[in-house]
Amino acid sequence: MIKIAPSILSADFVNLERDIQRVSSADYLHVDVMDGAFVPNITIGAPVVKSIRKCTGMFLDVHLMVDKPARYVEAFAQAGADLLSVHLEADHPTRIAEALRLMDRCGVKKAVALRPITKAEAVLPYLEQLDMVLVMTVEPGFGGQAFLESQLDTIRKVRNMIETYNPACELEVDGGIAPRTAPLAVQAGANVLVAGSAVYGAADIPAAIAALRG
Repeated sequence: MIKIAPSILSADFVNLERDIQRVSSADYLHVDVMDGAFVPNITIGAPVVKSIRKCTGMFLDVHLMVDKPARYVEAFAQAGADLLSVHLEADHPTRIAEALRLMDRCGVKKAVALRPITKAEAVLPYLEQLDMVLVMTVEPGFGGQAFLESQLDTIRKVRNMIETYNPACELEVDGGIAPRTAPLAVQAGANVLVAGSAVYGAADIPAAIAALRG
């Protein structure tokens, strides 16, 4: 089954609890954390995730677009994240491995994320221990960007590696997901789709979520 993870980056932060409830028919809630260093934008921190946890029982898929993410694993785990994804480009491989070990200690699911500049093979040293791989189909840092079809090859390669080394691992795609691009990502091997404006910009949000599932 295809899972949908609406991104609160496209929600109305003045009415965040309301907008979280509006996507309750989705599978995951995607929370984009940006630090102004790894990416140029700044969004939210652990206190907001803690507040989100209080108002929903949804699975919190927290995407750490932050420099040196090992520093923040414990804080976001304690705030209520169910899964944390860290970017392979955000630190030295030994420190990415440390971030994953910290996730184990904190009892949260583990994921790594790849920017479009990163080759699929970069996930291999970590793949057998992961719960999810996140392939970005836009350059991270801003919502509303166009889907990079060149990333379909990366999705296919990651899917092939998952099937070989860790079939239980999920493959999430984030960036430019809409009714036209969602089937492309699924055909390439994705089973979790992050969508922001395609969900929150829809007149009928439950119908938009159902349409993305296909």
